[in-house]
Amino acid sequence: MAAEKSEWDLVRRAAEGDQEGFRELVERYQRRILGVVTGMLHDREAALEVAQETFIKAYRSLGAFKGDASFYTWIYRIAVNLAIDYQRREWRRPIVETPRPPSGEASPESPLDRVADDDPAKDPFEVAKDSELRERVRQAIDELTPDHRAVILLRELEGLSYEEISQVMECSKGTVMSRLHYARKKLQARLKEFV
Repeated sequence: MAAEKSEWDLVRRAAEGDQEGFRELVERYQRRILGVVTGMLHDREAALEVAQETFIKAYRSLGAFKGDASFYTWIYRIAVNLAIDYQRREWRRPIVETPRPPSGEASPESPLDRVADDDPAKDPFEVAKDSELRERVRQAIDELTPDHRAVILLRELEGLSYEEISQVMECSKGTVMSRLHYARKKLQARLKEFV
């Protein structure tokens, strides 16, 4: 079994014009990028568009990648910034969640869907309660500003460190901590009946 190629090797190859190297980077990160963008936008078509735009922008900007952060952090920064830009452009229009595709079709996974428990043996009351909680969390996150939404998703659902988030958001670690505190307080107030 061949060893998995290092991220740095793939980035170097892609920067030199090796499309196969970049394809491997896309395959490595596309699901996670799509998950974050879907979590921020709650619109399947918009999320697919922003994710695609993320990889196009990353490919065109590979020469500017200095390696100060990991490629993973760098491409997350691009994705989050593009999603925030999209939200700002669309701010006046209400966010409408697109229906899930019929069973059997692939659907980008929302980060909130990862916490779903579809165990058929589970008590139907608990399933309904969990479903209601997920929907309330989704609504509460939607009410946050784009910057606060991005910080809470990157920390709580993607598990990025404060330092990684500060690199993604291009702000200080203190700003990240402040935004997280504010976002958590807003969510806690909105979800007080569940906590």
